Parts: sequence; C-alpha cells; structure tokens
Amino acid sequence: MSPTAIDSLRIGVLQATQADAFSQIQRDVLLSSSLWLNVALAGLSILLFVYMGRNVSDGRARLIWGATLMIPLVSLSSYLGLLSGLTVGFIEMPAGHALAGEEVMSQWGRYLTWALSTPMILLALGLLADVDRGSLFTVIAADIAMCVTGLAAALVTSSYLFRWLFYLVSCAFFVVVLYALLVEWSADAAAAGTDEIFGTLRVLTVVLWLGYPIIWAVGVEGFALVQSVGLTSWGYSALDILAKYVFAFLLLRWVAANEGTVGASAGATSGAALGDD
Repeated sequence: MSPTAIDSLRIGVLQATQADAFSQIQRDVLLSSSLWLNVALAGLSILLFVYMGRNVSDGRARLIWGATLMIPLVSLSSYLGLLSGLTVGFIEMPAGHALAGEEVMSQWGRYLTWALSTPMILLALGLLADVDRGSLFTVIAADIAMCVTGLAAALVTSSYLFRWLFYLVSCAFFVVVLYALLVEWSADAAAAGTDEIFGTLRVLTVVLWLGYPIIWAVGVEGFALVQSVGLTSWGYSALDILAKYVFAFLLLRWVAANEGTVGASAGATSGAALGDD
C-alpha cells in the first residue's frame, strides 16, 4: 500500500471515529447536557469578566484579569471540541481493568483544557499572593506535568499497571501544587496583604481540585466503579463550573474592588528587594 493510500486510510479512520463520537454524544442526553452547560456558562463568563474588568488600570491587576479571562476562553474552546467529537476517542481497556477488552469513550480533550486553564488559575493566584518568579514557574511546571501524566494514565492501553503508575506520578506532581498553595504561597499572601481573599480561593481550589483524581479513580478510566461516561462527565463538568467560573468571578470581583491593594503589594515587594540590595 502506498504512503498516500495509508494516509488516506488514517484520515478516514479519524473521521469515522470523530463522527461516531459526535453521534454517541448527541444520543446521550446526560453526557451532552454536561458539555452544553459548560459552553453556555463559559460564554456568559467571558462577557461578564470583560465587563467587570473594563475599568481595571493597574498593570498587575490587569495581568490577573487577563489570566482570569483566559480560563473561560480555554474552557469554551475545549467543550466545543468535546461536543464535536474532535477531542474524544474510543480506547480498549487492557487486561486487569474492570472493563478489559471493551471500548470506552475517552474525553482526552479535558486534559488539554486542564493543561492550559489550570496554569492560568495558578498564575492569577501567584500574582495575587505576589510570589517570586521561581516559585511561580516551578508550581506551574508541576501543574502542567500533572495534567500531561494524567493524560497518559487515561490513554495507556498496553498495561493496566502503567495506567496506575502514570496516575501516581500525576498525583505526585499534584502534591507539589498543594504544598505551594497551602504553605508557601499562603505566607506570601499574608505579606502582600491579600491573605483574606487568597485564603478563600485557596480553599476553593484545593477542595475542588482534589475531586478530579477521585472521579478518575472511581470512573471508567480507573476502577470503573461508576461505568456511566455521562455521570463521570457531569462530575468533571460540575467541578469545572466551581473551580473555574465561580473561582474566576470571586477573584476578579475582589481585584476590581481592591486594585490599589494589588498594586501596593507589588510595589512594597519591589521596594523591599531594592532595599535588600
């Protein structure tokens, strides 16, 4: 078979899989509703956040606003990808899995979303707490690694053991993020005078983010205690609504009302650094 014929065959398989995924999503009311709701909320959030940040002028506050606005923008694109079947596939579970030998739907596009949106959440929190660049880079890098290894755990079909090994590695990166939020960045926020709102957002983020690996473990990707893709999708979607749109609204509302505090904390830190030199 010629290379051209092979490429045509691959494209045909990709299109068939995408069409199958699209049809299956549309037929499953539970699954499709979990995706359409997020499309609607992401669109509304974009309009709301643009309006809320219209008068923000301080450079640091505008950077936080920009990172916050990216959260629903990424989510909107992601959920459209899921609904269209573009970022959905079917994988055969390996031996040892509760659904071994069966094809299950994998919403692997969610991991791409998290790899792009969660760094924006951490960037906004890091700017709010006025953390140093080294810590900010390290935590964001660990977060991206967490999402990428989570994707690997979801897509490995050669070995059930390796699915869980990738899962554990992803959780290890998650511990790095949790430590920064609960210990290091909390102290920085207190020094910056933003500890009250940071504390609220920290609790919201930590509690909700813990829900993602739990859903993975009990859903079809893990132990398959819950074998409904629609229910699993609703679990992820509900967490996304709270961890992204509600989080972003609370953060942006505070920043818009306390723009001077955000700018003053950055200035105080810069001044202290110059004084130390």
